[in-house]
Amino acid sequence: MITEEKIIVTKGSDNVFEDLGFSPKEAMNLKIRTDLMIELRAFILEKGWTQSEAAQFFNETQPRISNLMNLDVTRFSVDKLINMVALTNMKINLKIS
Repeated sequence: MITEEKIIVTKGSDNVFEDLGFSPKEAMNLKIRTDLMIELRAFILEKGWTQSEAAQFFNETQPRISNLMNLDVTRFSVDKLINMVALTNMKINLKIS
């Protein structure tokens, strides 16, 4: 006998961290850090670098680059990530709404 289950879908916001119950302030900080980390991770992958090569470029340790590649958001501040982005010559566009 096959039973049908009703699936309830709830539309989330544009910030998954807020949806997970973080305060608006913490959710915004986590989202910004995550977005920066995703871009840095993509940059490293596009270059085809090993973690050691990326560590040398960013003047970091290989374990720190591993944290970045694994998107361990707890290990990086917004300031640190912005400084790393600056080394890549990528531009950051900030939109506040």
